[in-house]
Amino acid sequence: MSSEVQVSRGPVVIEAATPPVCSSCGKLVSPKEKGIKFLCPNCGSVTIWRCKMCRDLGVRYVCPKCGFEGP
Repeated sequence: MSSEVQVSRGPVVIEAATPPVCSSCGKLVSPKEKGIKFLCPNCGSVTIWRCKMCRDLGVRYVCPKCGFEGP
């Protein structure tokens, strides 16, 4: 009895990732940019993304769940 394994060599499907968006300005945060992500300091259930420019300028962000405003 032969114990050969059949391996499928069909096309590999890779789903595209959605890049993060800055919670302050709405701009895409690129992987090379020194952006940051953190959970909302108030409710802790929403991920907030900030681009480098908004962090440096102290631009306001609002949590969409609880309404917390920061920087």
